[in-house]
Amino acid sequence: MAALRGELAAVEPARACCRAAEREGLGAAARGEAPTAAVARLAVRLEHGARLAFSWDRAAAHCRMAYLRGLFLAHGSLSLAAGRPHLEFVVPAAEAEPLAVRLAAVDLPASWRLRRGAGVVTWKRTETIVRFLRSAGASAAVLELESRLVVRSLRGQLNRALNAETANLGRVAVAATRQLQAIERIDGDGRLRIQTARVRAVARARQASPEASLAELATETGLSRQAVQRALERLVDLGGAAADG
Repeated sequence: MAALRGELAAVEPARACCRAAEREGLGAAARGEAPTAAVARLAVRLEHGARLAFSWDRAAAHCRMAYLRGLFLAHGSLSLAAGRPHLEFVVPAAEAEPLAVRLAAVDLPASWRLRRGAGVVTWKRTETIVRFLRSAGASAAVLELESRLVVRSLRGQLNRALNAETANLGRVAVAATRQLQAIERIDGDGRLRIQTARVRAVARARQASPEASLAELATETGLSRQAVQRALERLVDLGGAAADG
């Protein structure tokens, strides 16, 4: 957050109208109540030059963005809680709804609520946050944010893949245990030896390789994966019938 404030505070509005707009957005921060030294230095720089009045309703798009940049520097924060970006402005309660209306007017729709007597205007959509930061001049912060989101996304995908693989291995282990138990039953009562050569081959391969996958059993027996699957299902069915009997 400090780096973001520093980057935005270093933006030097070229137009006198934008300087007036940013000064208006800073509000009390432009009058000696800056949250950081970088913002305080910005407030001093903005004092130089013509003192123009700012009106949101009559302002051009570049002036509105300058105003929002100043407002963010004075009242904004950005966090990546729970892996999702969250940007908010904390303003006096009476200013929250008007600010949300202004943001919607510049295609930056936000939600607002009251929290402990203050107004909180929030962006939670990554696209909206990135668009604001880029328009406000925080190119480095945008790159950092996007890189962090990519890393978090990749980490999430990896975790999901690992979880899926772990669950799949668990299912394979349970299925293999059932198959081995079934083979033991029908081998014990003599019914295995009257099965087809294919079924017997799959049974012996499973006994020899309890943790093997269907593909590995298929390679070992020279059968197709589907043929191995059908043979194992046959063995489980026979073993179940033996247990019931």
